[in-house]
Amino acid sequence: MKGLRKFLDKQKPAFEKGGKLSMLGSTFRAFDTFLFVPDETAPKRGTQIRDAIDLKRTMSVVVIALIPALLFGMYNVGYQHFKSIGELANQEFFDIFLFGLWKVLPIIVVSYVVGLGIEFAFAQMRGHEVNEGYLVSGMLIPLIMPVEAPLWMVAISVAFAVVIGKEVFGGTGMNIWNPALVARAFFFFAYPKEMSGSEVWIADKADAYSGATPLADAATLVNAAPNETGSILGNMASSWEMFTGFIPGSIGETSVIAILIGAAILLFTGVGSWRIMLSTVVGAVVMGLIFNFFGGNAYMTEIPYWQHLIMGGFAFGTVFMATDPVTAAQTRKGKYIYGFLIGMFAILIRVVNGGFPESMMLSILMMNTFAPLIDHYIIQGNIKRRLKRAKATNAIA
Repeated sequence: MKGLRKFLDKQKPAFEKGGKLSMLGSTFRAFDTFLFVPDETAPKRGTQIRDAIDLKRTMSVVVIALIPALLFGMYNVGYQHFKSIGELANQEFFDIFLFGLWKVLPIIVVSYVVGLGIEFAFAQMRGHEVNEGYLVSGMLIPLIMPVEAPLWMVAISVAFAVVIGKEVFGGTGMNIWNPALVARAFFFFAYPKEMSGSEVWIADKADAYSGATPLADAATLVNAAPNETGSILGNMASSWEMFTGFIPGSIGETSVIAILIGAAILLFTGVGSWRIMLSTVVGAVVMGLIFNFFGGNAYMTEIPYWQHLIMGGFAFGTVFMATDPVTAAQTRKGKYIYGFLIGMFAILIRVVNGGFPESMMLSILMMNTFAPLIDHYIIQGNIKRRLKRAKATNAIA
């Protein structure tokens, strides 16, 4: 490492102002500070980190927390493939995992190449530092995509998310919406067949095997015959399958166990907000109980409130999306309100609108929009209370 440090220091003058390669200065500094801790932790603009680590190290912790979901997702891709063709019993563990790796790796490469390429291009044009936020977004986007998503569609979704969802607002720390969810939303509405069709959830799916997610199964049954479905629970995957993750679905969203491991890493390091995670779960439970008590057996209201927590992308969204430090509420009380409303709206949309069973995406994006408003009223309320105390103190004096 000392040799690498000396090499970078030797090359540094060429990239500084007045050097031969000064136009690529931000690119050089991006690689330099990624490999070694910089001598400053707070940037002049965007997200501020007031701690012993800089923004890159904070983002790196999130990437580490995503690794359990990524590794399981790769295995599950292979597992679902061999199950669909009836050869699961004949496969070794590494054969299953390597098949998933072969399918998932190209999506990750496309995500980082396209996203970072745009980030570097904007940094050079504007003459500012390369934003670190895409270290996380570049991993999140593949994990919330179906495994059979065409790579060119992934590339367009990534480009839309980085340019429209992030760079037009000024880059990391300035964006209103979570870039990864913007990419998924664009993919969902631009290519609905590739996102919601049952064939996309399993790589090289056999025609005789249904590859729909539990949520997709439920929504299909409800939409097909809302008055004749009786109970949809018997047609869904078991709770244990949904908890462990051995079901069709987006690459990194299926295993609640893997997601909980990531949540533990975020909470232990203090990177993730437990207030948002907890309040999101509470909001979902409250709305689920309301539907269980007053909804009868209509549509998806009969799904037990606790089962909503392990279905679809709820767990993944709660841990990795809702807690985004840029787009979430910033005040302490605001985080409780923000998370609670995400949980409530996620279950409300899922149950009431069968066309959007994977509602966590819409719920988080909506609350991203209102997060600044929540913080505004929390701050104004604090100011009013302090002014009242100040007036009372002056009157006594």
